[in-house]
Amino acid sequence: MTTTPDRISFLPVPTETEVPEGVAKLWRKAQGNLGFVPNVFKAQALNGEQFQAWWSYFNLLLNKEGHLSGQERELVAVVVSSINACLYCAVSHGAALRLSGMDAAKADAVAVNWRQAPLTAREAALCRYAEQLTRDPASMTEADLEPLRAAGLNDHQLMELVQVIGMFNLTNRVSSALGFVPNAEYYGAGR
Repeated sequence: MTTTPDRISFLPVPTETEVPEGVAKLWRKAQGNLGFVPNVFKAQALNGEQFQAWWSYFNLLLNKEGHLSGQERELVAVVVSSINACLYCAVSHGAALRLSGMDAAKADAVAVNWRQAPLTAREAALCRYAEQLTRDPASMTEADLEPLRAAGLNDHQLMELVQVIGMFNLTNRVSSALGFVPNAEYYGAGR
């Protein structure tokens, strides 16, 4: 199935009058804060209650004060999304990574091949772990945490790292399976 330029998902996208009030409220808030409604908000709203549950956890992991810095969480999001070849998330979180203060050239390198980006030792440890857990979760052992501990991560940061990696593996699969198209606004953000 091919997509047309105005199509943002392989499935129908509900209108604001067709979604629960909580979803409509979130769309209005996004429009006010960002100047647009992310296509992932529109596309996932086909099942409004499930979208709201996903958003609650996603928002907690990515947008609230956490144990990792916001930039570290976005770094991991971009690495996982790049490995999974998820267009929507690689583009949207690449924008978020740039907007977090990371130099655009470094953020772009992360999105293509994090090994070629000028990363700190801590950033490289986060990326290495994100790649391993994404590519081969069955291979994970307690020893895989040691490089992260050596890079200064504590138990709370380790738990949050794993949760962010898990969230993006889920979200990448939903976005890719249903052909979610990134908003045009993401491409130039932070450049």
